Formats: sequence, C-alpha cells, structure tokens
Amino acid sequence: MSFPKGFLWGGAVAAHQLEGAWNVDGRGPSICDVLTGGAHGVKREITDGVIDGLNYPNQRGINYYRTFRDDDALFQKMGFKCFRTSISWSRIFPNGDDEEPNEAGLKFYDALFRDYRAKGMEPVITLSHFEMPLNLARQGGFTNRKAIDCFVRFATTVMERYKDLVKYWLTFNEVNNQMEMHTEIFPYTNSGIIPNPKDTPHEVERKVWQAIHNEFVASALVVRKGHEINPDFRIGCMLAMVPIYPATCKPDDVMHAEVLMRDRLLFGDTYVYGEYPHYLLNRWKREGFDIEMEPGDAEIIRNGTVDFISISYYMSAAVSAEAVGDWDGHGLPGQVRNPYIQATDWGWQIDPVGLRYVLCTLYERYRKPIFIVENGIGMYETPDADGYVADDARIAYLRSHIEQVGKAIDLDGVDVMGYTVWGCIDVISFGTGEMKKRYGMIYVDADDYGHGSYRRTFKKSFNWYRKVIASNGEQL
Repeated sequence: MSFPKGFLWGGAVAAHQLEGAWNVDGRGPSICDVLTGGAHGVKREITDGVIDGLNYPNQRGINYYRTFRDDDALFQKMGFKCFRTSISWSRIFPNGDDEEPNEAGLKFYDALFRDYRAKGMEPVITLSHFEMPLNLARQGGFTNRKAIDCFVRFATTVMERYKDLVKYWLTFNEVNNQMEMHTEIFPYTNSGIIPNPKDTPHEVERKVWQAIHNEFVASALVVRKGHEINPDFRIGCMLAMVPIYPATCKPDDVMHAEVLMRDRLLFGDTYVYGEYPHYLLNRWKREGFDIEMEPGDAEIIRNGTVDFISISYYMSAAVSAEAVGDWDGHGLPGQVRNPYIQATDWGWQIDPVGLRYVLCTLYERYRKPIFIVENGIGMYETPDADGYVADDARIAYLRSHIEQVGKAIDLDGVDVMGYTVWGCIDVISFGTGEMKKRYGMIYVDADDYGHGSYRRTFKKSFNWYRKVIASNGEQL
C-alpha cells in the first residue's frame, strides 16, 4: 500500500474523557460533568447539577490534566505524527457567556500544545466535543441564538492564542449524532439541549433542528474568522459516518436506506456546499418546521465552507423497510442485524469494507480531503500481573480497517489526510461512561468508579501500531 508522504498517523481523545480536574484552576462545570456512569443497556442519566453519592466518571477522566507530559511521551514512543484532542470550553469560559477568558485554562493548553510540538506531534484540535459549559445549556444550549456568539468568542480566543501552535481545527464533533433526536444523550451532548419531559416529539425535533441551524451559522463564522487569523489554518467539519445498507435488494429497502442516509449527509452537504440541500428544505416544509433564521444567515453559511471532511468510523448498519413498524424511537427505524459481519460486545457491527465505502462515497460527493479522526474498538480486557494485555482482536480490527484505507487511496484515488486511533489510551467511554469499555493501546489501571492505581502499561497493540507508523502503513 502507498500511504502518502506526510500522512498523519496518530491517536485521538477528547478533553472530557481524559483530562479530569473538572473544578480546578477556574474551570466551570460542563454538560458532561453531570452525566452519570452507565453500562451496556443502562443509559447515562443527565442530572440537575452534581448530586452527592452519584458516579460522574467524566469529572475524573484519567487525570491527564496532571499527567499529560508523561502520557505524551508514550504517544511519542509510538511514533505519533499528530494527536487529536479538544479544548474544554468551560476551562476557557467557565460559564460560557463570560466576557473574559480564564487565563489559567489558556495557560494549560499553551503547555499542552507546546508539549505536542516538542514531541513531534501535530495538534488536531476540536473546538466543541460535548463540552458546552453547563450554564449555557441551562439557557437552552444551541436552541438559543446567544450560543452562537458565545461559541464564536470562545473559538476566536483560542485560535488567536494558539495560531502558531495549531494548524488543524474541527468545529463540532460528530454533529450528526443528534439526528437520533429522541435518544436524549445526543441532542444534549451535541447541542446542550436539556431534556424536558413536557416536550412533545414534534417540539423535541423542532429544538434539534433549530440548534442545528444555529451550529451551521456558528461553524461558518468560525471558519471565516479562523482564516482571517491565520490563512494557513485548515478547518474541517466532523461527521459520524455509519453507512446504512439495505437489508435486501428489494427496492423498498434500497430507498429506505437512501432516505435514512440523508440524516448523515445533510451535514456534509451544508458544510461543503454552503447551502441547505433541497431534500432538507422539503422535509422541514413537509413536517411543519419553521426554523428561525436571521437575515444574512444564508450568506454566512455560504461563505464559511470547510477545508476538509473529518470522520469517525466504527460500524455499518442494515435496515429493512418492513421492520420500521417495530421501531421504538431509538436508533435507526427498521434496523436489522447484518448476518454477514460480526459485532462487538456492545453490538457495534464490525465492517472494515464499510470504511472504504464511506471514503469513496464522501470523496466523490464532496471532492475534499478526508481525515479519519476516529476508528477503534471497545473491548473488555483483563491484564496480566505486569499490566500487559494481549489485545490481538484490536490488532485484527485496526489492521483490517487500515487495509481498507490503503485500498481507498490506491485503488479509488481518495485523498486521505491521516488516521487517528480513537481512545489510543484507555479513557472514559462517551456512550456508557465506563472504563471497562477499553479502546486504548495503553492500559490504564482504573475501574468504572475511579478505583485503581491509574498506572499506564503497554498492550500488545502498542508495538504493533508503532511499527505501522514507522513503516508508513507498509507493515500491518
């Protein structure tokens, strides 16, 4: 395989899943700080403030706020060319609507990004990765147009501060997750929409659509501002890509999959082309949504298109039109198990070829470079007495996916910028709040309740991935 020279191999995390230190050095509470721990089949609860006696895993993370230099040295040892993380919004603006930033928070990221560069890693920075200040969520999150100004102020502050340290920026992480509008955690973490049991299903959807419009405006403003601050910035969107296959070649299944896939693609369509696709405008009209827009919004969106597409990829899905009647309002209507592929312990269907399919689809649709900023597998793992984990299943998963990336580059001509393994060090799982759902190539000795030494040890995949990077993808 011929991965291009300068290909950005690395790892990816998010501030709320590893930093900890949730209430020190002036940081304010974020929306993830009031998410309780859950498990597979046990949803995380959103509480009204911090309640004594409940388990809030994101408040702990893995203590990276204090250990980052040592952890970064491990990433350097693996040979990372880049490292993706996020800036905790409430560490910079504790309430979200503060007039002045928190200097202690800015100094932390000064030190962090300088450490990445000193260790040969290009920072790849997400501006909004489920870390809205809780105060803004209590004011409606992105349903409130005020959030646009607050986000632009935050983004402008950090882009100006780190204009010589950071080149690659992402605006909103996995912004299309919230198309599962009735699974509360997604509108909450994407847009700061606190669930209201009094809301009708139509009102829930109206709020999400309004937040999505406001986020498109905010993203476009940030792209324009970023290019003014430093014309060399490369600013992208971030989409959660789950290719949706028809369960059969029955035309109804094919059309059902096509329509559902629009919930993934409408975001890329708008970010890249700078206007809402006709199918979305028709849907709003058909379903009775009158989205509040201000004069000039359309022009802002048109003039703030992204430089590249970044994606997460973990799995594919299959749907049947006949199974729609069994839908419970969560997940995809009509989703069925794909009998041709295996699944993880959490039910995520393992489909390496789907990654190549996604890369081809997106590149032909948008003609923009693509950065794979999340790919990995969560597993139950038990280390030996020395902390070593022989994670052969993870190596097999990553190898099979990287092979498909190579095919997309070699055979299909896709312009792929880089590949970062998600959760390269064990972190708090976003969906479940667990530590035992482990993605890392570095084991962290901690359980779901914060017990353990937090000692870091290498898994088998650590040296495997080091060789992959050193050979630029030739040795898999």
